[in-house]
Amino acid sequence: MKPIPLVPAEPAAAGDGTPYSSIYDDVYHATHGAAEQARHVFIRGNDFPERWIGSGSFSILETGFGLGLNFLATWQAWRASKSGGRLHFVSVEQHPFRRNDLAGLLAPHSELNSLAAELLAQWPPLTPGFHRLHFDDGSVTLTLLFGEAQTLLPQLVANIDAVYLDGFSPARNPELWSAALLRTITRLCKPRATLATWSVAGEVRRAMEQVGWRLERRPGFAAKREMLIGCLENAVSPTPTFRLPRPPLERRAIVIGAGLAGTAVCERLASRGWQVELFERHAAPAQEASGNPAGILLPHLAKDDALAARFSRACYLYALHRFAGLPTLRWSPCGVLQIARDPAHEALQRETVRQLELPEEFVCFLEQEAASSLVGHSMAHGGWWFPGGGWASPGSVCTTLLMAARRFVHAQFNTEVAALRETTDGWQVFDAQQRVLATAPHVILANADSANRLLPRSLPLTPIRGQISCLPKDQAAHIEASLHHVLCRAGYVTPAQAGVISVGASFDRDDTDLCMRLADHDGNMQRLDELLPGTAQGIDLARLGGRVGLRSAAPDRLPLIGTLADTAADAGREPTLNTLPRMAGLHALLGLSARGMVWAPLAAELLVSQLEGDPLPIERDLARAVDPARFHLRALRRGAEAL
Repeated sequence: MKPIPLVPAEPAAAGDGTPYSSIYDDVYHATHGAAEQARHVFIRGNDFPERWIGSGSFSILETGFGLGLNFLATWQAWRASKSGGRLHFVSVEQHPFRRNDLAGLLAPHSELNSLAAELLAQWPPLTPGFHRLHFDDGSVTLTLLFGEAQTLLPQLVANIDAVYLDGFSPARNPELWSAALLRTITRLCKPRATLATWSVAGEVRRAMEQVGWRLERRPGFAAKREMLIGCLENAVSPTPTFRLPRPPLERRAIVIGAGLAGTAVCERLASRGWQVELFERHAAPAQEASGNPAGILLPHLAKDDALAARFSRACYLYALHRFAGLPTLRWSPCGVLQIARDPAHEALQRETVRQLELPEEFVCFLEQEAASSLVGHSMAHGGWWFPGGGWASPGSVCTTLLMAARRFVHAQFNTEVAALRETTDGWQVFDAQQRVLATAPHVILANADSANRLLPRSLPLTPIRGQISCLPKDQAAHIEASLHHVLCRAGYVTPAQAGVISVGASFDRDDTDLCMRLADHDGNMQRLDELLPGTAQGIDLARLGGRVGLRSAAPDRLPLIGTLADTAADAGREPTLNTLPRMAGLHALLGLSARGMVWAPLAAELLVSQLEGDPLPIERDLARAVDPARFHLRALRRGAEAL
């Protein structure tokens, strides 16, 4: 299916200077003060801030982000209320503004300038899908849905407390006010949820009343005589699928594994106030697959923008956002050039960029001459240029995440978990001598294919051996001075770190040998020569340093994120992911393969959002695609077909 590219909004103004949309022939807000309109209609219309007090976590859904003024005014009011909880603001926008255009439109709103600056600093590239941003040390989360509301809101998994029905007038933008979309919104809402809107159009009122909203007219803002508020008392819409659980009564968890997956999930749990016991069999974090000198930050692209590509893009953008907020992290957004393998692949890359119509700040295609000019070396072909990509030190990522979570995480190194046992109080973990190490309601397996040693039925995880080669300074002088970007093709080469250039990597399935091999150094030098022709000549393989690590991958090359299936329980007839019995409190963050640096941050946010009952940071179909129960479901269906 051809993906639908975003069409950005273009800044324009009505005759009185009010921001105006030429697409919908309507203004973005009332002439008499946009922030005050947001406060009158949406904030006071939903009885804020009184409803925030003691709420713990509160979720708002908005239709039509526009200039972001409703969000900024709500954020300002949330700060002033000192509620002490967490605010989740979810907003859908089909035509978002580019960052510079949005900055110009927000500049006149001086009372919101400081918050607007924080929003603009994190404003994402205009790519379709979900974008999650964190503010105020994580107490405020904004999830932007860029694309058509009719497509994206059915993909949202959330328990909404309040709704801002905004957007252009029903006469100008009827799809955003349709009965079908209002039913979708209602399915996302909790009982007793509220809504507010400036519109009192008859068709809107009737559609909302039909799905269970009790409506009331109130005085409108400025020249608008009336507005509507509502309360969801008797919802008649179908019960939503994939409904999130209620927030846990006890926020305690055990995490097994202190690589990228384990430390990322520890930090995300700590951001919600969870107490975590972390167990790692080595003496320090990042000692196995996460111990390489550098991990590469780039997304996967596909011409049809299929599930794996969409998931990769969301993870990549979230990782860049998170790493930029970790000041002590060793990383560099130096840009990544993914060089085509041959002329046919070059043509595919060129066509993919043309088809996806993604912004150049995300990706563009460089022809061979431009790629050679960028690198300062003759390239065999052109390639994809990701200007925001780069490299990061996995060890630094793990250490930095644990440091950020230190108040809530008790790490026990040199401690191997040998067994798990479910009890009436949750889960217990044991050492090899059958001594209890810890007890908690939740256990998260983040220890790659070692997780299978703890499970009654193995997950389909395959170990993959990878060897990298490190070029010492005296053998890399002819490369180091001009290598300013990450280059990748069948392999990769990174700019020098402390005088050492990393080249990798081998990819050997079902191979668990941890010994360094000259043959793999030779393979890496061939990869280097494909990237930078002629640069591998004269390098002495016997003097190369390197590292061997074991990655873990699932058959479909996607990670396992979520609660594990109870394979011993009766799944009933025609099971689905929503109806499969689960092992309550036992969760996985596994199968990151060679993409742990890109996947781990958002994978951790997804898992913890599921545990907390927060709005999910990715689409429903993406969450299903990485659900660890998918393999058990497929096995059940194959068994049913064989009968």
